Amino acid sequence: MNKNTPQTPLNIGRLASETGASVRSIRYYDEHGLLTSVRACNGYRAFPWAAVAQVRQIQRMIATGFTLAEIRAFPDCMLMIEGASSCPETTEVQRKRLNSIERQIADLERRRARLLKTLAEGAVPPLD
Repeated sequence: MNKNTPQTPLNIGRLASETGASVRSIRYYDEHGLLTSVRACNGYRAFPWAAVAQVRQIQRMIATGFTLAEIRAFPDCMLMIEGASSCPETTEVQRKRLNSIERQIADLERRRARLLKTLAEGAVPPLD
């Protein structure tokens, strides 16, 4: 029998290998309720193959700036479908995240301009 069928649960090392996530990250996601695992007879975590898509989706959401608490509040549609960009229930949260990022970018651009002016003039310019 092939040990790599979709019905065969994944151990944490295999899940890490399939997703590129660290074992530590997977444990963290599991402990925070983002993944579902069961304990095998030997006490080790066992994950369904669906966890591959879930871990990849969690990584994508973290990369866009969402916290684990925010991700945990998302509906299952965001975790179960690899590459899912939004569900109607998450659109507002995503818009708020985008607005926050845009404010941060604007603030950084102001700081950059101020620093460039400081370097060009050799003195700290007054605050705007």
